[in-house]
Amino acid sequence: MKPFLIIETGKPVPTLKRQGGFPDWIRVASGIHVRDVKVCNVADGESLPDANGFTGVLVTGSGSMVTERHDWSERSAEWLNDAAHKGQAILGICYGHQLLAQTLGGKVDFNPKGREMGTIEVSLHEHAKADALFADIPAAFDAHSTHMQTVLQAPDDAVVLAYSNKDDCQAFRWKDNVWGVQFHPEFSTEHMREYIHVRRMALIQEGSEPKAMRKAVSAAPHARRLLRNFVQYAQSRA
Repeated sequence: MKPFLIIETGKPVPTLKRQGGFPDWIRVASGIHVRDVKVCNVADGESLPDANGFTGVLVTGSGSMVTERHDWSERSAEWLNDAAHKGQAILGICYGHQLLAQTLGGKVDFNPKGREMGTIEVSLHEHAKADALFADIPAAFDAHSTHMQTVLQAPDDAVVLAYSNKDDCQAFRWKDNVWGVQFHPEFSTEHMREYIHVRRMALIQEGSEPKAMRKAVSAAPHARRLLRNFVQYAQSRA
């Protein structure tokens, strides 16, 4: 079977460097063997390969903002738009979620409700029960989140699948082959706690309590299951 492509759009906070990068976290959480993955670091200037050579594509999170429209991001957006319209199975996470939404015709900008961070509750819309990735996931589940921008408007031909207290578009599906999720299904509790620690000064300035947020971090197995569901879905179409 063809490998999976992970498009790397950024790196985790430096204090988590010893645990690898986003592609490593995604690969482990999704259960894909290392030999079945190709990583393309577009943020460092690597050129994207032919999409036809892959079973599915996953797009990582990033410390960058989609609205900054970096050259590497715009090139990736064009590639993703073409791959999506050709029927490639694609899953975007956080930055990847927003990048897919924007390139497919949606709107992305800073979340008017502010930063969303920590272990949050994500709720599914009723129609998500029929979705290939969310069908076996509870109507409300915990997920790890860290973002300031959001999908303000989903693309045409997309359906919003999930929401949270601070974000009306936690997940969407475009047609039957592209998904975006704002939360981080690849994050462990250690990853989430460290992100809160690193962002503690900003959180305090915004009126949040990072110590309480770190204490409230909990496992998010249902969010993680989404990655394995995507892998299985992509493989079933290959």
